[in-house]
Amino acid sequence: MKVLPIASLLLATGLLVAAKPAAETQPVTVVVSSLVSTTSTVKLFFYNTRAGFLKSGKWAFSKSVKPDGKSQFSLPVELPPGEWAVAITQDLNNNDKIDKNFLGIPTEPYAFSNNIRPTVAAPDFNECKFMVNGPGRVVNIVLKD
Repeated sequence: MKVLPIASLLLATGLLVAAKPAAETQPVTVVVSSLVSTTSTVKLFFYNTRAGFLKSGKWAFSKSVKPDGKSQFSLPVELPPGEWAVAITQDLNNNDKIDKNFLGIPTEPYAFSNNIRPTVAAPDFNECKFMVNGPGRVVNIVLKD
């Protein structure tokens, strides 16, 4: 059986469906400042749903950045339009997890988009969200010590 004649037949009869183009993305720059350590890895978790916000493994994607001796860095990302929120941690002891005390409060630096500083409970997606609706969006986040 020859593939080319079958593909031509399917294309001619309209049964071969074109691949759906990827969602249009917009350039966003995340600027993280006031790093506690200039050598420890910073992890950024990007969320685009309220239901998954701050739940392990429910982020849309994550990035890890080594600060290379700097106390600030810029991370360019491409995001589809819509609501987004970012949570950041800095792994000071390089054990690849967020260390917490006996109450479950992080003992390593962390931060959220909109520079939300929770006092009693973790922040809500609505507090941390920002809109991606065009190019050139800059999100500034100060890491909490």
